Amino acid sequence: MDHRPTSSAHEHASTAPSHAHDDHSHQDPSHHDEQSRHTGHGPEMFRAKFWWSLLLAIPIILTSESVATWLGYSIDVAGTRFVAPVLGTVLFLYGGLPFLKSARHELAQRQPGMMTLISTAITVAFLASLATTFGWLDLDFWWELAALIVVMLLGHWQEMKAVGQAQGALQSLAALLPDTAEIIVDGEVHSVGVDRLHVGDEILVRPGERVAADGRIISGEAELDESTITGESNPVRRSTGDLVTAGTVSTDSAIRVEVRAVGSDTALAGIQRLVAEAQASSSRSQLLADRVAAWLFYLATGVALLTFGAWWIIAGPGEAVSRSVTVLVIACPHALGLAIPLVVSISTTLAARHGILVKDRMALERMRTVDAVLFDKTGTLTEGRHAVRAMEPTGEHAVADLVGIAAAVEQDSEHPLARALVEYGTEHGNPTSATEFRSLPGRGVSAQVEGHRFAVGGPALLTELEVNSPPEVADTVDRWESEGNAVLYLVSLEQPLEVWAVFALADRVRPEAREAITELRSSGVEKIVMVTGDSPAVAHSVARELGFRPGQDEVFAGILPEGKGEIVARLRDRGLSVAMVGDGVNDAPALAGADVGLAIGAGTDVAIASAGIVLASSDPRTVSAAKRLSRATYRKMEQNLIWATAYNVIAIPLAAGVLAPVGVVLSPAVGAVLMSLSTIVVAANAQLLRGFRF
Repeated sequence: MDHRPTSSAHEHASTAPSHAHDDHSHQDPSHHDEQSRHTGHGPEMFRAKFWWSLLLAIPIILTSESVATWLGYSIDVAGTRFVAPVLGTVLFLYGGLPFLKSARHELAQRQPGMMTLISTAITVAFLASLATTFGWLDLDFWWELAALIVVMLLGHWQEMKAVGQAQGALQSLAALLPDTAEIIVDGEVHSVGVDRLHVGDEILVRPGERVAADGRIISGEAELDESTITGESNPVRRSTGDLVTAGTVSTDSAIRVEVRAVGSDTALAGIQRLVAEAQASSSRSQLLADRVAAWLFYLATGVALLTFGAWWIIAGPGEAVSRSVTVLVIACPHALGLAIPLVVSISTTLAARHGILVKDRMALERMRTVDAVLFDKTGTLTEGRHAVRAMEPTGEHAVADLVGIAAAVEQDSEHPLARALVEYGTEHGNPTSATEFRSLPGRGVSAQVEGHRFAVGGPALLTELEVNSPPEVADTVDRWESEGNAVLYLVSLEQPLEVWAVFALADRVRPEAREAITELRSSGVEKIVMVTGDSPAVAHSVARELGFRPGQDEVFAGILPEGKGEIVARLRDRGLSVAMVGDGVNDAPALAGADVGLAIGAGTDVAIASAGIVLASSDPRTVSAAKRLSRATYRKMEQNLIWATAYNVIAIPLAAGVLAPVGVVLSPAVGAVLMSLSTIVVAANAQLLRGFRF
C-alpha cells in the first residue's frame, strides 16, 4: 500500500499510554448497582425458575378451596389437602430463593426496595399458610403464595432480558492485540506470546499485522492505521524514531519496533481502564419502582404493626395476626413488579424491529432527558471511507482519460485512498489497465499505463520527484487542504516530469446526517457536539456541511480517547445530560461514561459492548427516534406505577380494617382478586405502547 498526505494535526497525535480518570462525581453514590440488586442472577436463571414454578403453582391453585369456591367446582380426592403444603413449601424454597437472597443484600445495604417487599410478602404468606395447615390460623394463602412467586419471577425474567449490561467491552479491546509477536534476537526472528514481551525487546511488524506493544520504530517506515486508537480516518506515516501504539496496523511495509510499554502500561490498556471505570460508574442507577417499593415497604410494615396492635386490643390475637398478615401480603407489588418490566420488554422489542437495540434499560429511560448529543465524526456522521470530492486537470487531456489513468495506477493498491480513487474511476473515467505496479513507501505508487509510466501520490511524491505543483491549481489545492481534504497528484514520469491532474479526497458525509441533526433539534436537544481525532480543518469542514450553528453547537478536533471522555465530563459539569454516539474503540470510554451511550451498529464490538443503545441501521436519524421512544416508554412506566401504587395505597388501609366500624372489611380473598385485576390493568396499559410510531 502507498503512503498518503496527512494533516498536521495527525502528525502531532500523541501515542502515550492513556490513563484512567477518576472524576465520576456526577454519579449519585446512593444509587446501587443493578447487577447487585439481583446478586448476579441472569435472565436464564429467572426463565428456568419461572417455568418450573409455574408447573408447581398450577396444582396448588387448582386444589385451593378459595379458588374452587370462586370457580364453582370441588375436588374430592384423598390426599388433596397435602398438595398445597408440600408443593408450596418446595415452591417457596425454589422459586422464592432469588428474592430472599436479594432482600438480604438490600437490608445489608440498608436500602430496602422491591426485593425486600416481595420477600416480606412471600415469607409472611408461607408462614401464614403453614400455620393454617397446622390449624393455628384460618387463612388460605398457599395459592396466593404460588401466584406471588410466579408473577414476580415472570416480571424479573422480562426485566433481566431487557437490561443486558455490557460485559464484553474489555474482552473486545483485548482482542485487538495479536496473540503472538515476532521478536528479533541476534538477527533471528522468533515467534513468542505477547505476554512474554519485555521493555527493550525488538519486534518485527509485517505489512497487515497489528503492533503487539507500544514502542518506537528503530528501522523502516510505514503507514499505520491508528483509527482504533485515535479515530484518525487517514493512515498516518510513521518512520524511524516515531512512537507506535499497540493495536494499530501497519498497512504497507515492515517495521522494526523497540518495545517501550507492555501489559497494563500500554495505551490500549489505558482505554480498557477508562471503559471499566466509566461502566462501573454509569451502571449505578435505581429503578423508580424500587424507590416506590421502598416507600411501600415502610408503609406496609408500619401499618401491619399498627393493625396488629389495634386488633389485638379489639378482637384478640387471632384476628390481629389475620389482619396484619393480610396487610403484608396485599402490600406485595404484583402490579408494581410488572409495571416497568412489561413496558421495557415491549418498548425494546418495538425498538429492535426498527433498528434500535436497547441493551440497558436505564439508557432508554435517561434518553428522554438528553439535551446535548455528542457525535463522533468518523463512521457516525461520516461513512468512515474516503471519496473523491473534486479533481482538476492541469493540461489539455480529457478529464475522463485522466481519471481512468489514475484509477488504473491505483488498481493494485489496498490503501483506503487508492480504493476511493479506483471507485471514482469506475464511475467517471475511461477504463484502462496498468502493468508493472510498484509501491513507493511514504510517497505513493507507480505503474505502466498504455506504454507510459505514471505515479500517484501526495505532496511527498512531488518532493521525492522534485516536481513543483502547477501554479494554475495552487489556490485550488490550498483551498482543498484548508477544508481538510487529502490531495493526490497524478504525475507523468516521462521526461519532462509533469503533474497531469490533482484530486481532492475526504471522508464522505452520511446523506442522512443533516436530517438527523435537524430532527434532534426539533425534539428538544439544545446542543449538537462533534468530536474527532481528525484535524480542525477536516472537522470544521464537516460541521459546515452539516449546518452546525456557530456559538451554539461545538466542534472538538484532534482528540484522543481519553480526551473524548473528558469532553463528556466537561459537558456534564455544565449541567447538560449527554448522549454520546460513536462507532470505534476510541469512542468506548465516552460511550460508557455518558448519560446515554449509542453505538452505530456497523462499528466495532468494543463500541457496541460499551453502549447502552445500539443503532443497528447505522442511521444517525434513529437517535431522535430513540429519544421519542424514551419519552413514550417513560410515560407508560409512570402511568403503571401510579395505578399499581394507588391500588396498594387504597388496599392496605382496607386490609387493616380502617372501615371495619362501618361494615367494610377487605378479606384476603377479595384483596387477592383486586390485586389480580390491578395486574391485568397494568399489563393492558403496557400493551398500548405497541401503537408508538417511529
